[in-house]
Amino acid sequence: MIHQHTICQIGTFHSNHCEDYVICEPIGQDRLLMAALDGCTMGDESYFASTLFGRLLRKIAKECYYQEYVLDQQKSLATQLKTVLQQLFAELAIAKNLLQLERNELLTTVLLAIVDNVEAKAEVICIGDGVVYCDGVLTEFDQENQPDYLTYHLGTDFETWYANAEQRLSLSAFSNLALCTDGLLTFASAEDTRTIIGEIEEVIACLLEDDSDLGNERYFQKRLRRIQQDWGLVHTDDLGIVQLRIN
Repeated sequence: MIHQHTICQIGTFHSNHCEDYVICEPIGQDRLLMAALDGCTMGDESYFASTLFGRLLRKIAKECYYQEYVLDQQKSLATQLKTVLQQLFAELAIAKNLLQLERNELLTTVLLAIVDNVEAKAEVICIGDGVVYCDGVLTEFDQENQPDYLTYHLGTDFETWYANAEQRLSLSAFSNLALCTDGLLTFASAEDTRTIIGEIEEVIACLLEDDSDLGNERYFQKRLRRIQQDWGLVHTDDLGIVQLRIN
């Protein structure tokens, strides 16, 4: 059985908008496109950037699914990941020109995975910051608050950029995969905003490892409420998670 859960919620340090965005969209037969995006707080209307990227990825996923159906041909996961990013480059260039957007209006991190949910395999790339959880192993991509945003490279050759993109993972035989914005690592006491590592580990276990009540559509909301009520902890930065469990 397959369970998908998502959460996208504003952090306590933000007041107007949640700047994160998550997506889990079919991209082919037994395949999913998963993404978690985090708009730059120092950018202009960063909630717009992450939402725009997410909507474009949804559009691309639908087009890829249709193309697979018409051609009756499925690409490898790695090839499909590259195809999605190449199309995202092109779509962003069109949107930038059409809407006359400045670079500061398109600053968002991109944590993207193409997943085969039958073979339990995934190809993952992180552009900027992000956190990947896979069967108990947490991989943090941290660029020390200076993310190398995709938008910086829209005017460069895609093949050259892609060849130099090093923040990648190839995963196989997994049962629990989650893509998270770095808000996952910002849980702190509502009274004292210092983040304590031991508490973060307990939060991650509660949010990402607990396998009770997986059929509940409000899976993450219930756990966030429990974390706040029982431990007095809240996430100070915006939190975006998209999770896939295969039983």
